Amino acid sequence: MRGYYYDQDDLRPAVRPAPPSPSAHRRRRGGGIAVVLFLCSLLLLIGGAVLLRAWDAASLAEVEAQFRQEGRQPASGGGADDQQKAPATTVERAPTGDGTTLTIADLPEGAAHSFQQIYQENIASIVSIRGSSDLGLYFGTGVIMTENGYIITNAHVIEGCAQVDVVLQNDQVYPALLVGYDVQTDLAVLKIDAQDLDPAEFGDSAALQVGDTVLAIGNPLGEELRGTMTDGIISAINRDVDVDGYTMVLLQTTAALNSGNSGGALINDRGQVVGITNLKMESYDSTVEGLGFAIPTATVKTVVDELIAHGVVTGRPTIGVTVRTVMAYGSIPGGARVESIQTGSDAYGKLEVGDIIVEANGVEITSIDELLAVKETLQAGDILSLRIWREGEWLQRDVALVEQYTLET
Repeated sequence: MRGYYYDQDDLRPAVRPAPPSPSAHRRRRGGGIAVVLFLCSLLLLIGGAVLLRAWDAASLAEVEAQFRQEGRQPASGGGADDQQKAPATTVERAPTGDGTTLTIADLPEGAAHSFQQIYQENIASIVSIRGSSDLGLYFGTGVIMTENGYIITNAHVIEGCAQVDVVLQNDQVYPALLVGYDVQTDLAVLKIDAQDLDPAEFGDSAALQVGDTVLAIGNPLGEELRGTMTDGIISAINRDVDVDGYTMVLLQTTAALNSGNSGGALINDRGQVVGITNLKMESYDSTVEGLGFAIPTATVKTVVDELIAHGVVTGRPTIGVTVRTVMAYGSIPGGARVESIQTGSDAYGKLEVGDIIVEANGVEITSIDELLAVKETLQAGDILSLRIWREGEWLQRDVALVEQYTLET
């Protein structure tokens, strides 16, 4: 479960460095232990706003050692110098384009189901995800989509993995192929060679209202506590949360979520899965409870159908940089300051970290939103003509937009 770090100071417009990480903690990623770097300056991978970077898996050996030594769940944070790209996900790919789509059912008539009934209706549809790489073992949760083995989980659960296994509730273990994953929405689809599985029934997240009862089923802290159910309500709808350079529109819930719940089910009072859990709110200096997030099924259907059909989500042009808004200071102009540049983008080699974008296609740029507005009128292959300020010089650079997925795979 990714942690979404919150700090009230970060709402102020002034730009300041990210807070230092606690020296006693090591960075982790994992279905077992969540690790998150919150970028306090407003960053943006053009296509969204960057507020944090997250890792979500933990080495089983590290976790067990930490538990033995401290008798508690460790937490961890990363500093500004901890920003390294996650290793490539090299799980063997599954064929795509078989015509399978996610079915969203209407809300059933009748009274709400009991919690016990909802659990029995859904528990066989909840699976454990085991990922492995040279760095260790990682754990998460998944939801069975079809009888013939399509599984939905979070992209960050399988990030960096070379192999993934799916464990059913009856302890059967299946090696999984990767159908596709989408970093922007944090969704992934796996495929296992199985038949007669128990798929979940998916409901319409658009029918939810604030105050509706929901339940979460997943594997908090890993497989030892798998199949745990927690209850709560929908506390907000269409909540914008900025993660890994993208703005996700999520359901907010009071149902308890913890490391390992990533990729699990958020279920309405009729037993339908209405969201895929992926985030919880955390804070650097205080305890935050009852603030979890899930990807609504309205988003899940769109992305999952694309992944099963093509293996990627197309139609998202990007510059391939992260930027933050800066104010004019002395002789330094205001605009969108380049913070990082992705290898493989057309911007790589043309822009440099520290460049301040002040104009795009003839439009004055004083903020991230203004740069986004220009970019969103274009398609992959179109040219963005940028006027930039670099160490006292004014320069002109033409950058071609590229499909976002080409920078993620």
